[in-house]
Amino acid sequence: MTDIILNGCNGKMGNAVTKAVSERTDCRIVAGVDLYGDNVNYKVYRSFDELDVSADVIIDFSNPSVLDSMLSYAKKTTTPMIICTTGFNESQVEQIKDASNDVAVFYSGNMSLGINLIIELSKKAAAVFSNNFDVEIIEKHHNQKIDAPSGTALMIADGISQVLPDSQYVYDRHSYRQKRAKNEIGIHAVRGGTIVGEHEVIFAGHDEIFSLKHQALSKEVFAVGAVNASVFLKNKSAGMYDMGDLLSQT
Repeated sequence: MTDIILNGCNGKMGNAVTKAVSERTDCRIVAGVDLYGDNVNYKVYRSFDELDVSADVIIDFSNPSVLDSMLSYAKKTTTPMIICTTGFNESQVEQIKDASNDVAVFYSGNMSLGINLIIELSKKAAAVFSNNFDVEIIEKHHNQKIDAPSGTALMIADGISQVLPDSQYVYDRHSYRQKRAKNEIGIHAVRGGTIVGEHEVIFAGHDEIFSLKHQALSKEVFAVGAVNASVFLKNKSAGMYDMGDLLSQT
């Protein structure tokens, strides 16, 4: 049995994780952390400072502002973390990496199997097309999402830049008044309605276009991925883990 502390338990993703866990017999949520609400069947604490329970892992679907207190708790109690929150700045990402020296950290901007496959396919396409094709990434999310571009779009771009190391990310073309350079990766954000998540990678060449697209139809796919990661991460030694490590075990 894997005991879970769910950070951001009363948010939309927190609710999805709670539902996903309720349908399994190999894990359970022993506590939640959230500033608002108590509409769950486990105790909710307002902060990590108030926590008086232990667990095997923390699943984090919260807000970047909570990072410091969560890392402090995790390191003090050597509790592994599945960090699914997006919108971290560069300094916070470094904090997460530093924490992995003390505890196991599963860090991913997207917990979907399909998204992680599209990253691998994009890397393969980049290797085949090289700089002969222009790369553009378009991501679409609901109108309540705060950060842009999405963490997933950046994951895709980072994967491609591993193959094309001279890549330059361009986010705002209206102020970028010059001809497109071959090493650019354009990244574009759309916010509207109740779109759960759509990501398209376009490789545009001379007289041909190759594209890869993934659509998430519900938040359940991300919740299930996070719960799978929590079972995987239990008792793991300190270090950084991602979906590739999880997939290699299946």
